[in-house]
Amino acid sequence: MEEQQNENQLNIELSEEIAEGIFSNLAIITHSNTEFVLDFIRVMPGIPKAKVKSRIILTPEHAKRLLSALEDNIQKFEAVNGRIKTQEEPPFPMGFGGPTAQA
Repeated sequence: MEEQQNENQLNIELSEEIAEGIFSNLAIITHSNTEFVLDFIRVMPGIPKAKVKSRIILTPEHAKRLLSALEDNIQKFEAVNGRIKTQEEPPFPMGFGGPTAQA
């Protein structure tokens, strides 16, 4: 039985560089019929130009699984920490060009 459990486990390696993470305060999401593209951007106050810091490409099925996992984790977070407040408008101007879809 123990061997079967080990076969179902995934060994995930996390390098030091990736473990540091990348801060993002804007996500732009686009999609085609075969993939979802999530671009993570850091917008700095007073600077009219921003760069994509990370891009993740997902299949539609994995995008839906990510949505479900985020919803579950947000529910758990809010149960402990209280409701997360969101602003109607982003705290920075969005007229810097590029795609208009946002999250």
